[in-house]
Amino acid sequence: MTVLIAGAGPTGLTLAIDLARRGLAVRIVDKATEFFNGSRGDGLQPRTLEVFDDLGVVDEVIRQGIDMPTLHIHLDGIEVDQRRMREPVDPTPDIPYPNGRMLAQSRTEEILRAKLASYGVQVELDTAIVGFTQDASGVVAELSTGETVEATYLVGADGGGSFVRKQLGIAFEGTTDDSIKVLIGDVAADGLDHDKGYWFAGRENPMQGIVLTPLSGGDQFQLASPIVDEDREPTLEVLQDLMDTYAGPGFAKLRDLTWVTVWRPNVRLAEHFRVGRVFIAGDAAHVHPPTGGQGLNTGVQDAYNLGWKLADGREEVLATYETERRTNAARVLGISEDLMQKHLDGDESALERGENTRQLDISYRNPADPRPLTSGDRAPDAHLVDANGNNLRLFDLFRGPHETLLRFTPTTPSTHPHTVDLTHPATASGASYVSPTAFAAYHASDGDEILIRPDGYLA
Repeated sequence: MTVLIAGAGPTGLTLAIDLARRGLAVRIVDKATEFFNGSRGDGLQPRTLEVFDDLGVVDEVIRQGIDMPTLHIHLDGIEVDQRRMREPVDPTPDIPYPNGRMLAQSRTEEILRAKLASYGVQVELDTAIVGFTQDASGVVAELSTGETVEATYLVGADGGGSFVRKQLGIAFEGTTDDSIKVLIGDVAADGLDHDKGYWFAGRENPMQGIVLTPLSGGDQFQLASPIVDEDREPTLEVLQDLMDTYAGPGFAKLRDLTWVTVWRPNVRLAEHFRVGRVFIAGDAAHVHPPTGGQGLNTGVQDAYNLGWKLADGREEVLATYETERRTNAARVLGISEDLMQKHLDGDESALERGENTRQLDISYRNPADPRPLTSGDRAPDAHLVDANGNNLRLFDLFRGPHETLLRFTPTTPSTHPHTVDLTHPATASGASYVSPTAFAAYHASDGDEILIRPDGYLA
């Protein structure tokens, strides 16, 4: 089986890694002539870190990233408050990465490309899909290089302007508000402390101003501010004028502008996520406002959901991709839109992201399922001790492309190829693993069995 992926952003790379580790043939192409070099989606949510744990890249992501900074709020040049987008909390046995991480998207992509290369797969730049056909047995795609590729499946992870989605004729329902334009760029700022985030505005309208968030691995900030003069090109001079307007002349000197874009509120959801053997994921399927930091993370979840289903190949499994992920994308878009509207309305609570942005509450199960849920139906982590007294985690046992059968104090042998038998410490004799925390995390009793899907959700 061969899977052809269009688009080498976080979504496409996550999918390629998940397929490659299963031993499947993967090709990933991108129309860009060079790799993206900018911050763009720089907030990695807790559930994304758990996915990266499974893929074997979380340690490098944490090493290169930074915690969400404290935002120092200045009105008319005077600091009046300090806030965190979310107050940090301590890890728990069931949530090992509760606080998320800040890392420029380009650096996240570098880490994912390195992992993909370890499986012998390289991104093919300057290569676009320019046409494709499909039948019951596969997809035939034409590349801009003149090559014709035969694949079992094609996945369009090629962004909001997705060629794949357009060729499928899938409606991209939603709105674009051209009345609001925000300039976003990566720039260094002499005079500012790089360990802090900054919000500069006037007392008359504190929700309209300029925000600078530190980027890891250097001295740059991601700067965001509304455009005040649409006739001017987004240059360093324009950013400096915005800085002087909102922070005051001479407060900070900007330099080294390496990436800049103009953002418009664009909220869209594809009518379908699949036509036959062709799928769409990430921004090709849903476009989010930046409020709540959901776009990149939702795309990673798309890929993580789709990978094992493509490998399975059964129609009843493939059919669940659109059902599960489109429903979730619609929910997340609602969260992002609500936060954006609060910001536009001058509601200062928009500065603080709530629990529902962490993506730990995703559920794919039927609402009629009687099993209790405290936070979606993702399989929680838990600390374990094996029969030899070694400490480990459930996530260590889930890691990889397999599904896992958890059995709590079982009394009979298992025929499942990936079984984890858990027991209370008091009855640990002869058991494979002891867990004082897993029983509570899973609301489990002796004799219970729970099947964990390859993407870490309860089956």
